[in-house]
Amino acid sequence: MVSRWTRVSAKLPVFPWDTLAEAKATAAAHPGGLVDLSVGTPVDPTPEIVREALAGASDAHGYPTTWGTAALRAAIIDYLTVRWQAEGLDDPNVLPVIGTKEIVAWLPTQMGLGPDDLVVIPATAYPTYDVGARLAGCRLQLCDDPDEIDGRASLIWINYPANPSGAVASDDLLHRWITTAREHGAVLASDECYGEFGWDAEPASVVRPDLCEGSLDNILLVNSLSKRSNMAGYRAGYLAGDAGLITELLEVRKHSGMMVPTPIQAAMVAALGDQDHVEVQRERYGRRRGLLKQALLAAGFRIDHSQGSIYLWATRGENCRTTIDWLAQRGILAAPGDFYGDDEHVRVALTALDERVQAAAERLLA
Repeated sequence: MVSRWTRVSAKLPVFPWDTLAEAKATAAAHPGGLVDLSVGTPVDPTPEIVREALAGASDAHGYPTTWGTAALRAAIIDYLTVRWQAEGLDDPNVLPVIGTKEIVAWLPTQMGLGPDDLVVIPATAYPTYDVGARLAGCRLQLCDDPDEIDGRASLIWINYPANPSGAVASDDLLHRWITTAREHGAVLASDECYGEFGWDAEPASVVRPDLCEGSLDNILLVNSLSKRSNMAGYRAGYLAGDAGLITELLEVRKHSGMMVPTPIQAAMVAALGDQDHVEVQRERYGRRRGLLKQALLAAGFRIDHSQGSIYLWATRGENCRTTIDWLAQRGILAAPGDFYGDDEHVRVALTALDERVQAAAERLLA
């Protein structure tokens, strides 16, 4: 019997990770145990400076504000200014969010979009961009070239370095996306949560003045501390950009109780103010990346894109599910490309401890 309460879930695709159960069971049966390279969840410690700040703010008896503390807003602005060359940011340009998955899923709804609105997302992408458009009932287009948008867009999502492919956009492409969004009167939402991890190309932010022509109009930077600071369990993210849009989102989020807890805000201030721990994590991922890339190539894979992020986008020139089964027989679990709209590639994450990555490399080379 179908309940009337299932109407929203009926709009959504099957949760992709549920389809990996059989491959995971096969991989887990390997004598050396499972090497899970399928998910992007950090496995390394949350920095001590962050944990100390969290504990120090644990006497949080009052409600937090949706806009965040003055200290947090200042930390976001300082980080974007120093690290990403942003200019002209002030308090009305920033807003903390409860991790960035929730804003990806709910941004079209919080913007008031609906069936008359077109949402543009990357052709190969993190599935929650699609989910957000579905929840709001919007029309959807998959598009990787700003010149190929079919119709007048209301919201355009880009993601560089990309999940899953690791592609890094050129300055020219970022500028074209910004210009196109403004021509459409659309919001350009740039998901930059992997920005600290560029390998073969240097990532850039849409708030860089030469790219945005010194204006934050129509721009919404979306960023998270999950990857750079191993804070996925904290649900710590933020928005920056167009002050008019940020103000509207703030009002919606006030009414809907979407507040980042006070201890998390304090932890975010500590994390954003310290770049040393980011460099430590970057070195870890770089070491793992080198080992896995070499082993995958030796095992007959081709690596495409992968200039940045914490993934390798790999293929054996066959259906991705065949590759997933091949890896599972060796005790390795990866993410099939069809999760993201690609039937050939698999996404191999760098998010396993060094010993497990070494085991995966040895199995690939055996």
